[in-house]
Amino acid sequence: MSLEWLVAWSWSLDGLRDCIATGIQSVRDCDTTAVVSVACLLVLFVWYCYHVGREQPRPYVSVNSLMQAADANGLQNGYVYCQSPECVRCAHNEGLNQKLYHNLQEYAKRYSWSGMGRIHKGIREQGRYLNSRPSIQKPEVFFLPDLPTTPYFSRDAQKHDVELLERNFQTILCEFETLYKAFSNCSLPQGWKMNSTPSGEWFTYYLVNQGVCVPRNCRKCPRTYRLLGSLRTCIGNNVFGNACISVLSPGTVITEHYGPTNIRIRCHLGLKTPNGCELVVGGEPQCWAEGRCLLFDDSFLHTAFHEGSAEDGPRVVFMVDLWHPNVAAAERQALDFIFAPGR
Repeated sequence: MSLEWLVAWSWSLDGLRDCIATGIQSVRDCDTTAVVSVACLLVLFVWYCYHVGREQPRPYVSVNSLMQAADANGLQNGYVYCQSPECVRCAHNEGLNQKLYHNLQEYAKRYSWSGMGRIHKGIREQGRYLNSRPSIQKPEVFFLPDLPTTPYFSRDAQKHDVELLERNFQTILCEFETLYKAFSNCSLPQGWKMNSTPSGEWFTYYLVNQGVCVPRNCRKCPRTYRLLGSLRTCIGNNVFGNACISVLSPGTVITEHYGPTNIRIRCHLGLKTPNGCELVVGGEPQCWAEGRCLLFDDSFLHTAFHEGSAEDGPRVVFMVDLWHPNVAAAERQALDFIFAPGR
């Protein structure tokens, strides 16, 4: 038995030696440049996998998860006050562009540079864009170049979402009327925010404020909140996204101002639109209509006023921010990352 085992082992060694010799000869027969190239690619691939694996990617934040996180942090009174000195939505300093570029590099490193040309161009020359813009359109935080520019957009710009909002007009109106009854009991009910105006009163009730859901308010408007999840172009994951009920009392004038960016369209669904109410964007006046959506670019200089009498009651709109139709899907994903709440 031992002799047979030794003979078999000897044959195995001979076979292994022949296999190694054949492999060496095959390498010698190959083109040296090709072998070196393949080896370099393998080394780069291993390095990339190690480098990416060490990082902990920041996950995209859904409206629902934001709502749960906000609830845990105890947000109250229907409004999220920014307390971070590094917030890109509120920071107006020389370091903002560097911060944005750092965020873009981080996104591209984790995902891709593909489709980032306009964003890269916009961040690189942001100071020039913001300072050299004509006074009619001056977004305060971020300007994306090469987007079609117009104060108002047609309903077809975001047809699906416009039609969905208009079909749910009565639902949103009913939830507003339930909320508004609380004004008869106190001056400013919980969840409402009073905004500064030169005259009159302007109240807002936020469901989403700067990309963060307001849980207490959403629970009081469950059907309206669920409707936001059905909108295809609602901005819900970055600081430029808002959804709220906006109320102007008779005699109110909102000071002319610019929005923070041109990447969005602001949509107003008219809930109560008495006579004497007007929106002026880029010097062009428009009137709201009940059950109809009005789309405009709030990076243009704009104002609104209610010149009606007390008997006319307030002007009420449901406001939601939608993506500009010419911002591509890859750009939307990157902007959600760059301008994520708290980044």
